[in-house]
Amino acid sequence: MKKILTAALAATLVMGSLGVASAAEAQSRGQDRYEQRQDRRDDRRDDRNDRREYRQDSRDDRREYRQDQRAYGRWQQAERRYSAGRYAPPRGYQTRQWAYGQRMPSYYRSNSYVVQDYGRYGLRAPPRGYQYVRSGNDVVLAAVAGGLITAVIAGLFN
Repeated sequence: MKKILTAALAATLVMGSLGVASAAEAQSRGQDRYEQRQDRRDDRRDDRNDRREYRQDSRDDRREYRQDQRAYGRWQQAERRYSAGRYAPPRGYQTRQWAYGQRMPSYYRSNSYVVQDYGRYGLRAPPRGYQYVRSGNDVVLAAVAGGLITAVIAGLFN
């Protein structure tokens, strides 16, 4: 009887330890699944951050491109002076200093004041929708439609 009781007790201990092991094993499996889920979430977050950084980079690239396109200084002193015909301001106006952000009257934007041969005077081609306008000895880069001044090149003409 002692032998049977000892064997039963040993069997119970073995089964109990197996049960504990299987519970611990199940818990570790659950922990592994949790970690795997976390890893996947982290990967998605990293991808999202990568996309955001890419968008930010491309936005910066576009901004730099626009700034390169507008590489005209708002106010520049001409490096070289050119001889041009005598300047006569539009009727009712007098020669004045223009500044960035001001608007030129439509009289100045007529063909007699627009500088068509900008390459001859060492000027870059104006952006689409803009033109060079002579005002006294200065040249102004202004919008064709509204006359908004983007750049002033002072003292280009004698």
